[in-house]
Amino acid sequence: MQIINPEGWKRPKGYANGVSASGRLVVTGGLVGWDENEEFPSDDFIDQVRQVLYNVRAVLEAGDAAPEHLVRLTWYITDKREYLARLKEMGEAYREVLGKNFPAMAMVEVAALIEDRAKVEVEATAVVPE
Repeated sequence: MQIINPEGWKRPKGYANGVSASGRLVVTGGLVGWDENEEFPSDDFIDQVRQVLYNVRAVLEAGDAAPEHLVRLTWYITDKREYLARLKEMGEAYREVLGKNFPAMAMVEVAALIEDRAKVEVEATAVVPE
């Protein structure tokens, strides 16, 4: 896997502008911050972020992949202001669960998610080298 950052661009913090990789794909669906029983342990934004990242990691592991194979994360959040206010905590939760693996990422604020209690949903793409 190669992180791509065009010459002259500032280095991004906590994400990559682009990633190049070849190998076997492992792709998740949209995962929310509930547990394996589809129950939300918490309505707190950071607790849900942490849980959704554990869910991403669990799906990766079930597909014989790991956080270091992530090439893209697409985040859907319901409250941009809460995200910005809690960015430091979010980064801590991210590093706790996925380590210092920072793929290409997009963050999108949405009016709502299908699961009413969900505050965050994440889709992940990983590439496992052959």
